[in-house]
Amino acid sequence: MFPEFAKWFSAGFIVFARLLGFIRFAPVFNRKEIAGLVKLAFAFILTLMLTPLLHPSAPPSDVSPLLLIILNFAVGAIIGYIAQLLILAIESGGDMINTQMGLSSAMVMDPSTNSQTSILSRIITLLGILIFIELGGFYWLINALVRSFEIFPVYAVSIPLEKIINLDYLITTTSNVLYMGLQIASPVLLATLGQDIILGVISKTAPQVNVFQLSFLFKPVFGAAIMIWILPMLINVISEFFLSFSKIY
Repeated sequence: MFPEFAKWFSAGFIVFARLLGFIRFAPVFNRKEIAGLVKLAFAFILTLMLTPLLHPSAPPSDVSPLLLIILNFAVGAIIGYIAQLLILAIESGGDMINTQMGLSSAMVMDPSTNSQTSILSRIITLLGILIFIELGGFYWLINALVRSFEIFPVYAVSIPLEKIINLDYLITTTSNVLYMGLQIASPVLLATLGQDIILGVISKTAPQVNVFQLSFLFKPVFGAAIMIWILPMLINVISEFFLSFSKIY
C-alpha cells in the first residue's frame, strides 16, 4: 500500500544499525557516562538526517534483511574501533606512568565502566579525549561515517575493507599503541629509573638506610612533579599524535 514508506523505512532501519555499531565503539560516543537513551536518540536523529541524503532504492528481495543489518553494524563498529585505538594509545601511556610511580595499588572503582581503574590513568585518558574533541574529532568521526555510505552502500553484501579504511594507517595505528604509550610515559620512566639508580647507590654505600621505604615515598612525589613539568609538552605530543592520524579514513 505504501511502497515509498517501505523503501525509506527499510533503508532507515539499516542506517540505524550502522549508527548503533558506530556509537558502540567510537570514542566519546561509547562513554558509559552517556545514558543509553541519549545514544539511541542521537542515533535516531542522525538516521533521520542521513537517510534522505542517500536517496535509497527499493530493498533487494534476494538478500536477507538480517544479513544487511549485521554487515552494516559491523561496518559501523570497524569505523568506531579504529578511532578508539587512538584513545587506547593514550590510556596505555597513563597505565605505564601509574605503574612506574608505584600507584598500582591505589585503584578506585569507576562507576562508568564498573571496573577498577587508576586515577592517573583516568586523568590522562580524559585529557586525551578533551584534546581529541578540541581538534575536531567529532568532525572526523561523522565525516568517516558519511563517507562509509559511499564506499559501502546500504544494501551491499561485501565489505571492501581496503576502501573503508587505509590499511597502512590501520597497521601503523595498532603498532603505535605501545609506542605512543612509551612516548607519553618516557619522561616519568627515565626520571624514576634515575631515582632507582641513586637509591641503589645509597643502599650500597649506607646499608642502614631503608631504601625500600624511601622509594615508596619518593616515587609518587617525584613522578607527580615530573608530570606537572611536562604537561604542556604532553599536550603537544598528544595533539600531534591525533593530527597525524586525522586522515586515517
